[in-house]
Amino acid sequence: MLRLERASSVVFKKLKAPPSPSPFFSISRTRFLLRRALSSVTNSQDDLFNYTSGHWVYNDVLRHKERKVAFNVDGLCRLAAESVNQSPPDVVNISKLAEGGFNRTFVVALRGGRQVVARVPYPMTVPEYYAVASEVATIEYQRSYGIPVPEIYGYSADSDNVAGIPYILMEFVHGPKLGDVWSSLGDEEVISVLCQLTQLESRMMSQPFPAGGSLYFTKDLEKVAPGLGVPLEDKRFCVGPDTKLELWYGRRAGLDVDRGPYHSAEAALAAAAQKEIAYLKHYGKPLLPLRRERRPGYKYQQQSPLDHVANLERYLGITSSLVPRDPASSRFCIRHPDLHSNNIFVSWSPGSDCKIVSLFDWQHTSILPMFLLAGIPRRLQNHTDSASQSMTPPSRPENLDEMSEAQQYRYRCRLTHYHYVTSTMAYNPLHHAAFTDRLYELRVRLFRCAGAPWEGESYDLKAALIEAMNNWEELTGRGVPCPLEFDVKDLDEMAVLDEEVSVGDRGFENLQSLGGIGEEGWVPAEHYEAAVAFCKEWKERFLANTKSAQEREEIEGHWLWDDMDEEMYM
Repeated sequence: MLRLERASSVVFKKLKAPPSPSPFFSISRTRFLLRRALSSVTNSQDDLFNYTSGHWVYNDVLRHKERKVAFNVDGLCRLAAESVNQSPPDVVNISKLAEGGFNRTFVVALRGGRQVVARVPYPMTVPEYYAVASEVATIEYQRSYGIPVPEIYGYSADSDNVAGIPYILMEFVHGPKLGDVWSSLGDEEVISVLCQLTQLESRMMSQPFPAGGSLYFTKDLEKVAPGLGVPLEDKRFCVGPDTKLELWYGRRAGLDVDRGPYHSAEAALAAAAQKEIAYLKHYGKPLLPLRRERRPGYKYQQQSPLDHVANLERYLGITSSLVPRDPASSRFCIRHPDLHSNNIFVSWSPGSDCKIVSLFDWQHTSILPMFLLAGIPRRLQNHTDSASQSMTPPSRPENLDEMSEAQQYRYRCRLTHYHYVTSTMAYNPLHHAAFTDRLYELRVRLFRCAGAPWEGESYDLKAALIEAMNNWEELTGRGVPCPLEFDVKDLDEMAVLDEEVSVGDRGFENLQSLGGIGEEGWVPAEHYEAAVAFCKEWKERFLANTKSAQEREEIEGHWLWDDMDEEMYM
């Protein structure tokens, strides 16, 4: 077989990811949390309905079908005008503003210069109704606490309206996105922005909640789940079912399982795993790993869902031991779900201070115990760098402007990581204590792996469980027997699989970076033809290195960027 470890020696080892322009532009590997916003202004009705910002190098037709949103354009324009007390004849134009992973955003221009943002979910966006209803309530609740968010003018969580689709109408925020100006900011401006972010996070995370889940207007939740919500002190709001995407993905949306409200940290830890067990008992069947770069490690053999069920049950047996002993770490709190640079609007011009004026995109916001929400945002952390690991204060090199792009990028990453951490320590000490707990990362990894939709392998969860077993005494204290058991043969097999999976992951990431290919094979529209040619060229290179007909069949049947049937993984 052309195993990935051999391919690594031939192809992967020499490939290194080119530096990104800033830590805010890192590509997330989390499959379900793609939130990309790219400008695209047009007046064509077909373009209003269709995704035009990019393509996917595999399953392109399917990805576009998932994002096609047909609606009554005149109806949406009418709703936008009336939301700000103007009339339909006042509508001058509707144009596409941005396209993300779950929503399309338009600007409705009105006479007098008023602009209204209209945001509509794709048909693929789940949970239906709950996603829109919860986002609106979350934004309004944050506004009541003084968090800078867009003003909501109107919304519908279902399609029973003249536009024929769910929608949110909101304020058009003037000013650039942080990502548009980040590379132009000086060190002091970067530090100031990080200070503002951590202060805002402190105000968010100090808001008290009686239960976990997601936030709703009580009247909205009563329409679909009467009596389920846990009321807040402000009775207009309540905590209801968690809108986290993994709980509703694919056929999981039809399962009658507990998605909250959660009344304890242990209940929050358990719910996602219980959901996945229910899914696998209803729909589970042997599958090849969805991630094709990992299939060589499994000898191209289908994996049994029963193995994952067994590991989920192991996880459920230790959930009470995962709750930190400090009660402050277990209180329910809220946090912005994706501090991406395109979700942060600022007021800035050269020579002036950079001020955060609005935080956008609160879809899929969860209320969870502090220790499960804690952490340095993915696009701000620099954990792989030894200087950042040791929290060494970064010193600006005198000749920074003359250094290579990679060296400048490394310095900016260190600066960002260091000042996010120190600012959090100053303004949000409970959050800092949570994510500097030595076992913080293990707890969060176990929670996420147990709740993730099964994609034909149990490697990530099993590896986390083995780590929990090896750190059991520190996790629970002395005298608590460990219920986790893995025999020597199991551990030896996992050690081999770990090496092979790591090689596959690293090689795939390097190839993706080399080809400018993003999550799920996404590329900008203007780069599509070049990316397809890149994928074809590398497939030919791999085939040229084969030593047998079997190796050739494996590459042909499991190539990284060929179209594939995903329905069985839903």
